[in-house]
Amino acid sequence: MKIISLVGARPNFMKIAPFINAIATYNSEQNTEHRTQNTEPIHHILVHTGQHYDDRMSKAFFKSLGIPKADINLGIGSGTHAEQVGQTMIAFEKVLQREKPDWVIVVGDVNATLAGSVTAKKEHVKCAHIEAGLRSGDMDMPEEINRLVTDRLSDLLFTPDRISNENLRKEGVEENKIKFVGNIMIDTLEANIGKAKQLDLKNIIVQNLLTANSFTAPEENKFAVLTLHRPSNVDHFEKLQPIVHFLSEELSHDLPLIWTLHPRTRKQLESFGLWEKLQLNRNILFLHPVGYHEMLRLNMGARVLLTDSGGLQEECTVLGTPCITLRWNTERPVTLREHGGASVLVGNNIERLRNEYNYTKNLNRNPVRPELWDGRTAERIVEELLNC
Repeated sequence: MKIISLVGARPNFMKIAPFINAIATYNSEQNTEHRTQNTEPIHHILVHTGQHYDDRMSKAFFKSLGIPKADINLGIGSGTHAEQVGQTMIAFEKVLQREKPDWVIVVGDVNATLAGSVTAKKEHVKCAHIEAGLRSGDMDMPEEINRLVTDRLSDLLFTPDRISNENLRKEGVEENKIKFVGNIMIDTLEANIGKAKQLDLKNIIVQNLLTANSFTAPEENKFAVLTLHRPSNVDHFEKLQPIVHFLSEELSHDLPLIWTLHPRTRKQLESFGLWEKLQLNRNILFLHPVGYHEMLRLNMGARVLLTDSGGLQEECTVLGTPCITLRWNTERPVTLREHGGASVLVGNNIERLRNEYNYTKNLNRNPVRPELWDGRTAERIVEELLNC
């Protein structure tokens, strides 16, 4: 069996690593006496679109997570959604015509996910989607479009939770296409949590500090962590300025704030005239985008985590870190407190943010594991592919 996995932006890398490892484990077992069937090994080809390929945003992730160098790099750079999707389809079509795989695997909800599924179906190659069935209901999110189209075209839909199963059923997806396998992100967490625990908090700050200010390393469980990058929060002054004011004038006076600063967010802070004043706040530590292990370590030590990221909502649920999500909706409702998770939605309403922060900072850690979030999702995916 020949499988091509297509990855694009950084979130894909964390999701493909366990799948690659599960294939390697399966192949190694073919040579042992424990195998009762004479089965062929899986030939796996990793294709990287090239999107976001730089040392901090991509290359470092491949190295730290043990992902082998991509077999094929499509060399797709940044651009509009249409440019990225179109250029990826043109380049990926040539790969499929040359390699003739049995399966194309796409992950998550980035532009590469959409481009890979469309190209696979046009080339009559079976397509499987890892992390299928997630729905925010927000059609203004490019990711929601990517999810809907990818799930409609895919032959196998690997879902992370039962809510996702129901989403697909409501859309009329055939039952035999839906495969509830669990959350592959938790496979990555389980494989890397030991390494993350060994990292020193002060060293993470020193190695990634964006400004040259001196600082005092915060104590365990006595600091907040922030990630913020979505256009709905950072692309408009009237939305970003109140958030910045709350962080600078209220939250950071209560708890030291570690802010891993996305390039998009910094650019907007500078263009809106907010960056210079923020740098004067000695209670906010601005870090470059950090590696997976470093972010996991920050999450493990935080009193509260504020984010507009989807993956961090999931990690907070398993780690038990109280989480405030600066979004009006989420494609991961299983992570919400109302479903037993760690997160609460506040959008960009400052009064709601303030109230939830004052409540959340006093919560104790409460680790929760939704069904099949056990670190063995990639194994189940490989098994399903072999059984098709």
